[in-house]
This record gives sequence, structure tokens and C-alpha cells, in this order.
Amino acid sequence: MGEASFERRSGLTKMYPGAREALKGIVRDGMLLAIGGFGLCGIPEALIVALRDTGVRNLTIASNNAGVDGWGLGLLLETRQVKKMISSYVGENNEFERQYLSGELEVEFAPQGTLAERMRAGGAGIPGFYTRTGVGTLVAEGKEHKEFDGHTYILERGIQADLALVKAWKADRYGNLIYRRTARNFNPNAATCGKITVAEAEIIVEPGKLDPDEIHTPGIFVHRLVHNPNPEKRIEKRTTREG
Repeated sequence: MGEASFERRSGLTKMYPGAREALKGIVRDGMLLAIGGFGLCGIPEALIVALRDTGVRNLTIASNNAGVDGWGLGLLLETRQVKKMISSYVGENNEFERQYLSGELEVEFAPQGTLAERMRAGGAGIPGFYTRTGVGTLVAEGKEHKEFDGHTYILERGIQADLALVKAWKADRYGNLIYRRTARNFNPNAATCGKITVAEAEIIVEPGKLDPDEIHTPGIFVHRLVHNPNPEKRIEKRTTREG
């Protein structure tokens, strides 16, 4: 059965013909976005390029890192579309460093586990949680402190993003997602915390072809889906040695 006939029959497919079409009507200036990925592993490459091409500005982006110069979220930094980053690690991006040190870019650093839990909590409808991570450091400044069992904890807020962009390895047309190995990273948490979630996947199959026990993100969290069969997979930092 052809793709078009399947879409008419099911009425439930979430497929869009391309990344630009998938973002049409749902992006705007000043949005808070949650974007999956770790370094350049598991980033939604096509959706990031499409987001850049929309021209939206003053974005706040929650993502583990800010890509590299010329790729990933680094593309949005080059075009000055990002107002604030909520991140854990930003050490591979010279443009990020320049904008941060010059005061052009606001940065909220979050310990890696805390950032993951902030996304997970937001997706679970939990407005905040207490953690010991960051107590006594700059991370704790301005945050509520509370004692539990003789230890000090700080209050961290859950993240509920206006839009989440994620990358899957395999998906069905209903939006059920499977991530591949370490490319899973922040993607499942980001997918759940978006009010609207758009995913791109390398492989698309018909409903019923995925083992339910292998699905990482149920389709109920995914609103739009893009097929990206030939992603450009770059290496963030190549380290070699002589043979």
C-alpha cells in the first residue's frame, strides 16, 4: 500500500514530507525548546537546520551542549537566534564562548544529571525537585535550600518546553520511537517535556512492526515525524594515534 493511501486510511499518521514542513506553524520568537543530543551524537540535524531557516529569534534552548562551530546548535549561534542556553557542557564551541564572554548570550549551567531530571520532571508534570548536586557552588545561588535527614538540598525546577526536537533511529508512522545505543542520551527526556514534540528518524516502518517492549518513547508524546534516511553524522572531536 502506498504512503498516501496509508495516510488517508489510518488518519493517525504523524508523517510530514520534510523538516521545514514539520516546523511550519509551531515555531515563534522567544520560545523555550528542549533539544536532544550529546555532543553531536543523537542530535536532530535536519530539524535544527530547518529551525535556523525559519529565522525565529530570541530562543531559549535546553540542551546538554551547544553543538560545535558550524554544526548542530552552533548553526543557531552563528545566526544569533539564541538568547539563552540551559546546558551542561559547552567546551567545543568557540562562537558560544565568544558570545558568552561578550555578554551577547545568557547561559544557565546545569549539572548533567540535574538537566536530565529537569526534563524528565517537566514531562511527568513535576514542577520541581530537591537535589544535593550543586550545593555550595555557583549552581546553588538564588535557589531554595532545604534540609533532609541532615543534608542540604537545593530546589531545581522542571522544564516544560514549548517545543521539543528529538532524533530517533527507528520509528513507526504513529510516532513510536526507538533510539540507537548512546544516541538515546537526552532524547527520551526531551521528547516528554515538550508541549509539542517533533522527531526525525532514520528508518520509518508501518505500525505493528516495532516490538512494543523495544519502544523507548511512546507515540503519544510525538506530534510530528520526519524521515531523515541519510543524516550527516559528524564527529565532534576526532582523536587518533599513530599506528
